[in-house]
Amino acid sequence: DARPVVQALALGALLVAVFCAGAVLIAQIPALLGPVDNLLDHARRGSLALVAVIVVVNGNGEELFFRGALYAAIGRRYPVLISTIVYALTTVGEGVPLLVLAATALGLLTGLQRRVTGGVLGPIVLHITWSGSMLFLLPPILDLMR
Repeated sequence: DARPVVQALALGALLVAVFCAGAVLIAQIPALLGPVDNLLDHARRGSLALVAVIVVVNGNGEELFFRGALYAAIGRRYPVLISTIVYALTTVGEGVPLLVLAATALGLLTGLQRRVTGGVLGPIVLHITWSGSMLFLLPPILDLMR
């Protein structure tokens, strides 16, 4: 059944569009742009191919844990909410408020997709679609809007 993959790609594209539009605004606010630039510098200064591989492996691993193991361990009471909160909290230490917002949005969508599909394939595809798109689209958008 291809529905979870098609649904994940559509949701990923929607989330990418929202964040690309947000990037246009963020580029005008130095207090928000600085931390995002610092986060993206890993891709700008290092091997983009290596960072892309890490994005895929990391997205897969995060979804296997947060929407796989953790989601299942939570049980029937609020697994989407709890897994989203825990996922968002893991990004707080990075010191990038927009990353926490992104994790909340991504966690909520992947959690809801996990609930609807009953598996982790859709959440993995959504996560990798969004993360990969942000890796390749966000830097040029931010550079263009400066």
